[in-house]
Parts: sequence; structure tokens; C-alpha cells
Amino acid sequence: MGWLNRLFGERKPRTDASVFKQTEGEDVVSEAPPNAPPVPPERLGLDGQYDESGLAKRVALALDDDPDMGDVDTVYIAQRGSTVVLKGKVPDKDLLNRIATVARKVHGATGVETDQVELG
Repeated sequence: MGWLNRLFGERKPRTDASVFKQTEGEDVVSEAPPNAPPVPPERLGLDGQYDESGLAKRVALALDDDPDMGDVDTVYIAQRGSTVVLKGKVPDKDLLNRIATVARKVHGATGVETDQVELG
């Protein structure tokens, strides 16, 4: 099913959403109308428009795009501002660290909370 579909009921966009992945030295610009203020990075949706859960959706998409990461149906992704919040249960610390590493690389993420994830 995939992270994005399971968590948000959305399918992977047809456009290349990899442009929303954070790369050092590059700024991501939203597709806001010319006179509108730019969309904050944590609210930038998959289509380049404002989305209240934009960061969480882009993290889910990044996890879907990671060839070494399958969908872990006991982990959920939320956001508090620009902080990614992981919740649920994972079998081991290594998997939690891999998920957190992917989340940290997404444009707009300033931190990742894992204290709501149970190991075991």
C-alpha cells in the first residue's frame, strides 16, 4: 500500500516530488501566486501549494521513495510545526533510526521526535 496511501489516503503524485527533498545549499520555492506570501516549508504540499500536513506527507513520500524502506504499518507520521513526530511501534531501534534519518532529510524538517514510538 505504501506510507502516503496508508496514512493520508493519497497516491504518489505524477510529478517529480523529489524536488521537495532537502539538498544542501538549495532553496525550495513554492508555487504561490505572485502577490501571495510564500508557503512555509513545513506547509508545502505535494503539489507545491499550501497543505496543513505538507511536511508529514512529504516524509511519507520520501519513505515510499526509499528503496530500502518498506511500509511499516505500525508507525504513523504527524507534524508539529516543522518538527516531524513519529508515533506507534517498531520492532527495533535500527528501523526507527532509518525512518528518522529519512524524515530529517525532507525539506522543511527541523527536527524529528521519536519519543512516542515503542520498541519491540
